[in-house]
Amino acid sequence: MKLYAKILVISIISSMLAFTLLNRIDNKFDSKLISEIVDNKYSNISIPANFNQNKYNSSSLPDLTFAANKSIDAVVHVKNTSIVEDSDSWALQFFYGDDSRKKVGTGSGVIISPDGYIITNYHVIENSTEVIVTTNNNREYEAEIIGFDEVNDIAVLKIDTDSNLDYIFFGDSDSTLIGEWVLAVGNPYNLNSTVTAGIISSKSRDLNEFDQKNQSFIQTDAAVNFGNSGGALVNIQGELIGINTLIQSMTGGYVGYSFAVPSNTVRKIFEDILEYGDVQKGLLGVRGVALRSSYSKQLNIEETEGFYIDVIEPGFGADNAGLQKGDIIKSIDDVKINRFSDLSGYLSSKRPGDKVKVRYIRDKELITASVTLKKSSN
Repeated sequence: MKLYAKILVISIISSMLAFTLLNRIDNKFDSKLISEIVDNKYSNISIPANFNQNKYNSSSLPDLTFAANKSIDAVVHVKNTSIVEDSDSWALQFFYGDDSRKKVGTGSGVIISPDGYIITNYHVIENSTEVIVTTNNNREYEAEIIGFDEVNDIAVLKIDTDSNLDYIFFGDSDSTLIGEWVLAVGNPYNLNSTVTAGIISSKSRDLNEFDQKNQSFIQTDAAVNFGNSGGALVNIQGELIGINTLIQSMTGGYVGYSFAVPSNTVRKIFEDILEYGDVQKGLLGVRGVALRSSYSKQLNIEETEGFYIDVIEPGFGADNAGLQKGDIIKSIDDVKINRFSDLSGYLSSKRPGDKVKVRYIRDKELITASVTLKKSSN
């Protein structure tokens, strides 16, 4: 009887082991089969041409400490002192002297070379009589304003130092992707060396398409507040991809939207100021409107994306390359053009004499032309 019981127990255990083994084999087979089905069904899904699968680890959040350590010592505090002409009363000047007429503003800046060149926003140093830069190790320097671009809100400063400074390399803002992790580094509310994290929420963002400003910002949800202006927007490699410039808020504080001037535009402005003394703007020589459904109906055309050319400026590159009124620009140098800010943003990184490849539609035919940008005569 005992022997029979032992045999029965061994039989039950053997059955259980066999069932488990078969179950594992079945699961492995099912998993492989499902994987093949998914691969076959979704293999044709398109992904962005500049997407780098090795750049991100889908299994975990990215480590942002490298980018923070690489950039934090290259971001400085900028103090702007200006003289207020008429707002102070004679009583304040009598009791406190000329100091009563001084107005102090603060912001951030980014060191972009070891010999002390710094990028900041123009509005940070606007109307200044003295600009003081404080580095992350609490050293103060009086800065010289080398030049600025008021339209793009960028200024170039220079400080003199006996030792090489930590600085940030320029990244390629055109290759950034929506959803990519970024860090905002600056000095909000005079709190030095503050780092916040977020993602790129949008690109080529124009806050008001009906004004005369050619805005093309990188939008991010990294927290940016007063004092962050002129600070760095960096990717997870610690490369500079933008200069934090403004926020859009009903209260004046951060509510989830902040905007940065793309690094390719910033770099071009910096190089122009150093080489030419001002900003060189390469113009295509067209005027028109970015298409949307309502405009397409008015124009009686089928296309709802692209830049519709309404006016060709005589003697400019578009005219010389044979573009005409009614043509619809779809891309420039393989950069897709959906909005006017796509067009103006890309061209802001180009100079007079540069050649760009323009793809446009005429009579439902896609045509490619090489266009040489020209400097405005004004």
